[in-house]
Amino acid sequence: MIGRRAFLATAGIAGLASCTVPERPQPVGRQPPVHRQAGVLTPASAETELVAFDVTASDRGGLAEVLRALSEPVSGATVTIAAGASLFDGRFGVERPRRLTPMPSFRSDVLDPQWCHGDLLLQVGADSRAPVDTVLARRIPNLTPRWRLAGTHRARNLFGFAEGAGNPDPSNAGLMDQHVWVQPGDEEPAWCVGGTYQVVRLIRLAMPIWNEEPTYVQERVFGRQKSSDAPLGKSEMDEEPDYGSDPDGAVIPLDAHIRRANPRTPDSEAHRILRRGHSYYRSDTDAGQIFVCFQRDVELGFATIQRRLAGEALEKYLLPFGGGYYFVLPGGSGDFVGSTMLA
Repeated sequence: MIGRRAFLATAGIAGLASCTVPERPQPVGRQPPVHRQAGVLTPASAETELVAFDVTASDRGGLAEVLRALSEPVSGATVTIAAGASLFDGRFGVERPRRLTPMPSFRSDVLDPQWCHGDLLLQVGADSRAPVDTVLARRIPNLTPRWRLAGTHRARNLFGFAEGAGNPDPSNAGLMDQHVWVQPGDEEPAWCVGGTYQVVRLIRLAMPIWNEEPTYVQERVFGRQKSSDAPLGKSEMDEEPDYGSDPDGAVIPLDAHIRRANPRTPDSEAHRILRRGHSYYRSDTDAGQIFVCFQRDVELGFATIQRRLAGEALEKYLLPFGGGYYFVLPGGSGDFVGSTMLA
């Protein structure tokens, strides 16, 4: 069996119009209508590419032109525009979302700076590659590509388990307001209402190690049956695991992924996130996962869960090498995405 050290040694890092969907406003008092971008609650597309850019414009007018160009729709494509912490370094005089910082390095990360962060992040999704390629073929002044990675979304990831099992229901507006969308009164700049924090993690998977493991070991790593995706000891994917009757982890190990990610305690409900997963394949030695999640508060959501996952059984099969923290801009109200930020 190849150990994690060998995996790290052989995993050298190899070196781009937005459709905005106005949703039903959730007013507080006499708040103006809230416009939210597509690509957050939208189901994951079959084909998705993420591209991070650095902005070379020197003033707010130049940034506005960049955002206006990115906001031009392309038929068949769902495009989501987000901003990284570096966009708020004072160049454009825009107030930074309070909880937006550069993504830190977590336990077991081997982050390559060339694959991290960026002033703007473009997420482009479609049912086929053609619309994605059309969006990314456009040449927009004052943008320099930083990193890009394409992925596909299938019912199962490269490890053979279901994508999105245990996700909160995106059709539940109350749940999405609670966990995903920034709300009035959130101690954020006023322009942030209708946006959300996006976390992207580029993760190489140790496929040779994983494929050597028998199915029962893989199931105990995740805490789910591979055939049905039900929690171990249950028969349906959406059934809740009963940790109370399994305090020692005889059924679902204490270091299983689903148990660490959501221990089903009264406190852990506040940490829920909306996840999207895309598999990528660049070569036989470079295949993995583009993990994306959205939340109202990145520290309360992803960061808390990630720290809880430290030491989980799945850890030895993962090599996170890039990504970043971003803020999905509120949609434009008849103008361009980001217009409320610059107003």
